[in-house]
Amino acid sequence: MLSVALRRIASAIPVLLLVSLITFGMMRLIPGDPAAAIAGLSATPQQVAQIRADLGLDEPFLMQLGRWYGGMLQGDLGRSILMGKGVVAVTMERLPVTLALSAYALVLTLVIGLLAGIIAALRQNTVIDQAAMMFAMIGISIPSFFLGLLMIIVFAVRLGWLPTGGYIPLTEDPWGWFVTSTMPAISLALLQAGLLARITRSTMLEVLRQDYIRTARAKGLPARQVVFKHALANALIPITTVVGIIISLLLSGAVVTEALFSIPGIGGLLTQAVLNRDYPMVQGGLLLVTAFLVLVNIGIDMLYAFLDPRVRYE
Repeated sequence: MLSVALRRIASAIPVLLLVSLITFGMMRLIPGDPAAAIAGLSATPQQVAQIRADLGLDEPFLMQLGRWYGGMLQGDLGRSILMGKGVVAVTMERLPVTLALSAYALVLTLVIGLLAGIIAALRQNTVIDQAAMMFAMIGISIPSFFLGLLMIIVFAVRLGWLPTGGYIPLTEDPWGWFVTSTMPAISLALLQAGLLARITRSTMLEVLRQDYIRTARAKGLPARQVVFKHALANALIPITTVVGIIISLLLSGAVVTEALFSIPGIGGLLTQAVLNRDYPMVQGGLLLVTAFLVLVNIGIDMLYAFLDPRVRYE
C-alpha cells in the first residue's frame, strides 16, 4: 500500500508543475504593476524601476520562471511582496483557519447529505422523498455567496443571533469559533449537501434492489442492520468518491465565503494577493493548496481498499 501511495504522489508531480506554470503565466497577464502598487502614487518612475529590479520583475519571463522553479526545488516559494514574509510561513498561518471552516462545513455536509439521501431512498416516491430531493435541488441551485448574504441579512442584521463577520480561533475560544463559523459553514455546506443527498439516494436505491439485501431481509435481520451494515457499506465507494470532490469544492468555495464573512483564511489571503498583484503569494499559495488537494485525493483513493476488500492495487 505504501509503494502505491508513493507512486501516486510521484505521478502527481507533473500536475503540480503544470499548475505552477499556468499560475505563473496568468499572473503576468493580469494588468497592473506590483512595483507601482508598492511604491505608491507619489513615487517617481526611477523609484518604481528600482523596486521592479529588486523584485526581479524586470527580468525575462523564462529567467523569472527558472528562478522560481529553482527556489521551489529548495523548498523556497519566495516572499510575499506586500507582507514581507515567506510564502510558506504566511500560508501556514492562514491554513488552519480555512481547514477548520472546511472541516465544519464537511461535517454538516455529511450529516445532512447522508441522512437526507438515505431517508429518501428508504421512502422512495413518498412525500418524504420528494421533500428531501426538493431540499437537495434548492441546495444545489443557490450559490454559496448568495446564501451567505441572505443569512447575514436574516440572522445577523434582522434577528441579531449571529455576528455579521469576523473570526475567533478554535484554540482561543471554542464557543466563539462555533458562533463565528456557523453561517460561513452552512453557506458552504448546503450546496454540497444537496449534491451528496442526490448521489446517496441513487446509490442506495441501486444497492437496496440487490439480491443480498432481499436475503438479509428474508432472514429477519433488523432494518437498521440491513440499511447501515449491508446497504450503506456497499454504497460507500461511489459516495466516498463524491466526498473527495466535495472536499475540493469546499476549499475552493472558501475563497468567496471567507471574503464575504471577513475570515482570515487562505481564501481571503489569495484574494488580496491577486488584487494587489502579489505574484509570489498567489503562485506559492495556489501551489500549496493544489498539493493539499492532491494528497486528499490520494488518501481517498487509498481508502477504497479499506472500504471494499475487493479493491486491490497492483
